[in-house]
Amino acid sequence: MKISIKETQNPTILKFEFPDFITQNENFEFKNIDEAKNSPLAQQLFYLPFVKTVYISGNFIAIERFSIVDWNDVKEAVAEQIEEYVKSGGKILLEEASNMKKSAVTVYGETTPNPTTLKFVVSRRLTKNAFEFKNIDETKASPLAKELFQFPFVKEVFIDENYISVTKYDVANWEEITIEIRTFIKEYIENGGTVIEEAVAEADAKQEKQQIKNFDNLDSTSQQIINILEEYVKPAVAADGGNILFDSYNEDTKRVKVILQGSCNGCPSSTFTLKSGIENMLKDMLNDQAIIVEAVNP
Repeated sequence: MKISIKETQNPTILKFEFPDFITQNENFEFKNIDEAKNSPLAQQLFYLPFVKTVYISGNFIAIERFSIVDWNDVKEAVAEQIEEYVKSGGKILLEEASNMKKSAVTVYGETTPNPTTLKFVVSRRLTKNAFEFKNIDETKASPLAKELFQFPFVKEVFIDENYISVTKYDVANWEEITIEIRTFIKEYIENGGTVIEEAVAEADAKQEKQQIKNFDNLDSTSQQIINILEEYVKPAVAADGGNILFDSYNEDTKRVKVILQGSCNGCPSSTFTLKSGIENMLKDMLNDQAIIVEAVNP
């Protein structure tokens, strides 16, 4: 057996691929040695001081490292250790891990201000970051989103912490398809299906603008705007199955550009929300009545 080493879009995460599948429609994420009690191999890997997170899915094990080492210095040794462990009969996963994955899941639908979008709330966490998929070609990071696009009436999919917003085409009515989608999502997750492959998810350029590493390089007004959106606006739009991202701020024109995702994108009331809600809030909190807010969605 030979382990193949594959890079991912995240430079801190490396994939170690097996020639055969090591799980069947299941994915596992372990943040420390205690969480890895159902994976003897993951526990073994956590004895390496640079291992931060271990992901097991399909035919690979992905490892996220701490910054104390560079992958080029240790990747061959890690691959060799995994090979030797498996060759000697070591267990990758215990049976209890599969049983644990098939615990009951509750999924229920919620209406949103956008009549073409329904929010499906799940009784467990799905992802650490928000992801928007406008078509099946964008679903590399989400096997679940890819499966949802197999339904001919699904137009867009948005996935955040514990919910999935599905936007439909006009050819179908929610009364006809809600139960079908809800049942599919419930069974998919209960059977251990992968919602988001965090290890291989590509960084979204829209989200990059809000990450801490870029935050410090922005002007003070842009930083204030981001803080206001994060604290006051995001929780409200998330409750409606959507998301808002800061795009840019022009100091000369006082124009704030934002990106709307999920149910907010294309919502008939979004213009009213931008002008009467977000724009007025920014004017008051920044003490600048010249502020203008606009959405820049494609």
